[in-house]
Amino acid sequence: MSDPDFPPVTELVPHRGRMVLIERVLAHERKATACSLAIDAQELFRQDDGSVAIWVGVEYMAQCVAAHAGLIARAAGLEPRVGYLVSSRRLRFHASRFDPGQRLHISAAQLWGGDEGLVAFQCRIEDARSGALLVEGRLNCYLPEAS
Repeated sequence: MSDPDFPPVTELVPHRGRMVLIERVLAHERKATACSLAIDAQELFRQDDGSVAIWVGVEYMAQCVAAHAGLIARAAGLEPRVGYLVSSRRLRFHASRFDPGQRLHISAAQLWGGDEGLVAFQCRIEDARSGALLVEGRLNCYLPEAS
């Protein structure tokens, strides 16, 4: 699928309002999804100087995972479900913050698990302009069975 073929992120993630932090889906396959966002568009976690603390990247990666699950659900004719971030492993922060004016690419590649239950994703956040790796790590998530 190409970028214009993806539905708005608000139709894919269970978040609402200012808590929807990612802006759009860039690419999607059965086991991987890529999303993007602009730091200048962030409201909720922006500091006075326009930057965002690097730890917020964990939520950016989790929302990319949620968009991935939403696209899988949508393909099966289901509504997006609430999932849970259970743990993270090998998180590495390669910057101290996200800078004003920065555009981020976030990727989530499924390592193991299925469409429900415990699922693990290898995630990365890169600067869209330079390609510099900013955050990486594994997120373990729980997606309950559809009711």
